[in-house]
Amino acid sequence: MIKVKEFTPKSKSLAKVATNPDTRGKTKKALKSHFAEVAEDLGDLQELIFAENKHKVLIILQGLDTSGKDGTVEHVFAAMNPQGLRVVSFKRPTPKELRHDYLWRVHANTPINGEIVIFNRSHYEDVIMPSVHKTLPKSRIENRIEDINAFEKMLTDEGVTILKFFLHISLKEQAERLRARIDNPDKHWKFELSDLAERKLWPKYQKAYGEIIYKTHHEDRPWYIIPADDKDVRNFVVSFILEQRLKKLKPVLPRFDKATFEKIKKEVAKL
Repeated sequence: MIKVKEFTPKSKSLAKVATNPDTRGKTKKALKSHFAEVAEDLGDLQELIFAENKHKVLIILQGLDTSGKDGTVEHVFAAMNPQGLRVVSFKRPTPKELRHDYLWRVHANTPINGEIVIFNRSHYEDVIMPSVHKTLPKSRIENRIEDINAFEKMLTDEGVTILKFFLHISLKEQAERLRARIDNPDKHWKFELSDLAERKLWPKYQKAYGEIIYKTHHEDRPWYIIPADDKDVRNFVVSFILEQRLKKLKPVLPRFDKATFEKIKKEVAKL
């Protein structure tokens, strides 16, 4: 049985975290079968959350290029009803967004009651990129980390459940996936020359992510470092953690009280 806590950060070093760990002896076939069961449970849980209209869930996906953010959204959340699910992809800020503080566009997309929102990249880009490219002084970056901690605490205080996933791949696996994008014409649209330039900064990204994850990990708004070299393992671990955390919300279907139910029955009988 997987233990959820084994994927939470223990130090600032990502080098100590495996990108493709032991799967407890599960064969590929067994892993996919278990994933299918968990994915179905996630669909049921999401339906309850939507119907109850009480809980708000924010899922943050971060990772380096080719780590599988899009694939995670496609496979892990496939059984969920789009009516209660929303995916927000944060690209480069627009001119209008740049005129506001960096959290403005993020806050506007946080979940409402009954909704699960997935951030495909997020406000963490506004700390990671300046850290790696040194476009902001260290003091400003530290201020942003404090801002993010305060912002996420405010959201949790207001009833938002926040789960943050870092999809952790190796340098070797990234190279294979970049080659695959070039070899497959259907994947060319995903490839940008900037990916190669950013790859040269791999050690800086590892250091920046390690430090920022460590400084923004809290028990009530945790980070999970997901082994992502193997896509099936990635999907299973993310779905398993989500299942365990959503179950803790104990969502239930709304029910009529007895008097209201009897009244409705009488009115329906007249139809």
